[in-house]
Amino acid sequence: MIWPGIIFMIIFNFIPMYGIIIAFRHYTVMDTMQTAEWVGLENFRIILQDRFFWESVTNTLAISFMKLGIGFVIPIILAIMIYELREGMFKKIVQTISYMPHFLSWVVLGGMLISWLSTNGLLNTILSGLGFNIQFQNYLLNTDAYWWIAVLSDIWKSAGWGTILYLATMAKIPASHFEAAEIDGASRLQQITHITLPMLKGIISLNLMLNISGLFGSNLDQTLVLMNPQNRTNAEVINSYVFRMGIAQGDFSYATAVGLGVSIISVILLLISNKMTKKLNDNSSIL
Repeated sequence: MIWPGIIFMIIFNFIPMYGIIIAFRHYTVMDTMQTAEWVGLENFRIILQDRFFWESVTNTLAISFMKLGIGFVIPIILAIMIYELREGMFKKIVQTISYMPHFLSWVVLGGMLISWLSTNGLLNTILSGLGFNIQFQNYLLNTDAYWWIAVLSDIWKSAGWGTILYLATMAKIPASHFEAAEIDGASRLQQITHITLPMLKGIISLNLMLNISGLFGSNLDQTLVLMNPQNRTNAEVINSYVFRMGIAQGDFSYATAVGLGVSIISVILLLISNKMTKKLNDNSSIL
């Protein structure tokens, strides 16, 4: 039964890796991978001197670190809050509402955000109705506000879905642990601190490792939907930059070189984060 998946990975993940050689050639649509001129590390030298590339790196790291600092803990807190609710209709409603944004594409969510954050949008209307003396503006045209918009909207979309692994892990915690703690006089907060969170160490470590290794990655769909000429300075991330250089401008060799460099750095970050997370798991690796 796993053969279809293996064949899929071979065709779409392993065979295309041969195309990495484009990063070391001057490739155009008129060439083949073998006939394109070999330029060695020239594309990488150009990358290091490209101001727009470094701007995209800055934006990517800023948004990723903000997502890591804020968005990583929110699914954990939300999962514990849902877990602590009594079984019933309210718990199911909370779970359903928190999951819903995940199933909407960024095209839909982006359209909603563009409308809500416009000059006459929902956000300005609410703030004005609450009595705030605000200057009506389109927040997506505000360059300084874009990082927060990108981070908070991504958390809104993914936080509910991110609770699934934590809830599945908490469901395996024996009820006897909580019963014994309650007999000993432990409060609910103490039970969460000394039972629930230690039981989540493994899955927290795995998610932390994946988040750290993905610091140089970013949500391309979100960026393409929310980016505009006014906020491009703070909105352009590495993935959108590669897309623009490779697909839009046809510089396939340059875009491949950028992608290869980012992939190598991501592998290095994965190994470093694995070393770091060992301390959370009694010096045992989760890989």
